Amino acid sequence: MESRRNIAPARKLRREMTDAERLLWRYLRNRELLGHKFRRQHAIGGFIADFICIDAKLIVEADGGQHADLADADAERTRHLEALGYRVLRFWNDDILLRIEDVLEAVIDAQGAHPHPNPSPAGERGT
Repeated sequence: MESRRNIAPARKLRREMTDAERLLWRYLRNRELLGHKFRRQHAIGGFIADFICIDAKLIVEADGGQHADLADADAERTRHLEALGYRVLRFWNDDILLRIEDVLEAVIDAQGAHPHPNPSPAGERGT
């Protein structure tokens, strides 16, 4: 269980998502991609991941312009999350906003290495 110190910042980040994060969330929520459940602004390993799929061990980060100055810190964060067994994908906000199909394809490719353990049969809803 993550510490309580990350809960309030995560909630605030969920309320204040960027346009790129909102757009990407529209496609990641409700098990839209390969049936995997994504969470947004989720605390893990002392960090808050923009989007995380625990089943696929995948973290998706939406990086704004400020990340150009934070390359070393982002690399360290990625190493730490990878040490926890997660694959980390980073996309610039512009790529999400202007090339969402390419971003989604990369996320699908990353998930494909870890198919959902209990996919729903096609055409059935909760039965």
